[in-house]
Amino acid sequence: MRTKKILVASAILSVITLMTLNSCKTTIPPNAVAVKPFFLNKYLGKWYEIARIDFKHEEGLNNVTATYSLNKDGSVKVDNKGYDFEKITWKNSIGKAKFVGDKNEAKLKVSFFGPFYSGYNVIAIDKDYKYALVAGESLDYLWILSRKTTIPDETKEAYLAIATKAGYDVSRLNWIEHNDL
Repeated sequence: MRTKKILVASAILSVITLMTLNSCKTTIPPNAVAVKPFFLNKYLGKWYEIARIDFKHEEGLNNVTATYSLNKDGSVKVDNKGYDFEKITWKNSIGKAKFVGDKNEAKLKVSFFGPFYSGYNVIAIDKDYKYALVAGESLDYLWILSRKTTIPDETKEAYLAIATKAGYDVSRLNWIEHNDL
């Protein structure tokens, strides 16, 4: 009986270890390239979500913003906020981002759930850090961000072309409304 308990505990521990290791592995879609050089200090601050491929944690949200600031340990605090018009309430998520490797490359991993990380890769940014195109770890995650609630048409078209070249189906993008609340 004791041997059986030890085997079950070992199996459970192995599964948890594999899940944790797999969740810490971050990737970038094969045809996407992270920006290099990347200047984190210029990237920090408030961004408005212009478009995204919807996923369960942001579905139905508008007026979405992401604010990035430095934590004392050198990681990046990620403060996402959006308004759910159906539930008439704000939704807020606080996470942490870390560089995957070279701090001059916009290849990060972000976590909102403890030790579980996902890829966060800036694949296009203008020289003034006003507009950004962010790829997740797969072709199911993509965001267009701006320092204002709008983006110039030429920047939008350029970012859509970059995303398409990287393999994204840009028809899946959800264009976000920003209203005065």
